[in-house]
Amino acid sequence: MSGTGSNLLSLGLEDHDRLNKELGGGVPRGSIVLAEGDYGAGKSALSQRFTYGFCEEGHTVTYLSTELTTRGFIDQMHSLSYDMVDHLLDENVLFLHADFDTGGRLSDEGEGERKELLKRLMNAEMMWNSEVVVVDTFDAILRNDPKFEALVRQNEERQAALEIIGFFRDVISQGKVIVLTVDPSTVDEEAIGPFRSIADVFLELEMVEVGNDVRRQISVKRFAGMGQQVGDTIGYSVRSGTGIVIESRSVA
Repeated sequence: MSGTGSNLLSLGLEDHDRLNKELGGGVPRGSIVLAEGDYGAGKSALSQRFTYGFCEEGHTVTYLSTELTTRGFIDQMHSLSYDMVDHLLDENVLFLHADFDTGGRLSDEGEGERKELLKRLMNAEMMWNSEVVVVDTFDAILRNDPKFEALVRQNEERQAALEIIGFFRDVISQGKVIVLTVDPSTVDEEAIGPFRSIADVFLELEMVEVGNDVRRQISVKRFAGMGQQVGDTIGYSVRSGTGIVIESRSVA
């Protein structure tokens, strides 16, 4: 399916769901993808679907989770029928767990020594060797980085974001893809603004009430370098044992 131009990294799983087709045949190389949505909107499920699809297409992925342990990641992927065990064993995917919300590894230095997480992220060289790097959730890193937080408190959002954005641009200049998931309700609008403005692909995950039903949809706010036509809104659901399912468009 990579016949739609080698500049696109196919999301694969053509016989499983229609996500790749709905997104125009894949994600452009050298792009930053921002997937935004409130808690429970399906950000993790979408980034896990991306990860599995990329691995199945023969691409290497680093998945950094601020919530899941390795065991939790394997279990969650398995429940969505995205079987990652072989990919982990074959080193197609590098899974990393950033444990700071629970007072773990990244915050055991005590409050006075809260680490600059963005700097640590940039210095974790091994993490950036993959073709695709997924950070789920990026807002947790922003919230827990004392330097970023302090600058934002002084209304220096651009300054706070400058260094990490410069770093991201260097990474994608090598043709890599960075996928960031963000819960916008947990950080100031201004803090997330700079990341929205640099995203090549900006997806908003929403839960919409239709009658008694809650439907999930992906609103495509921006899609630079798309392959074929990309829809404005893509209805989907997350099903146990199946994973992401693209819903047929209902006629209004």
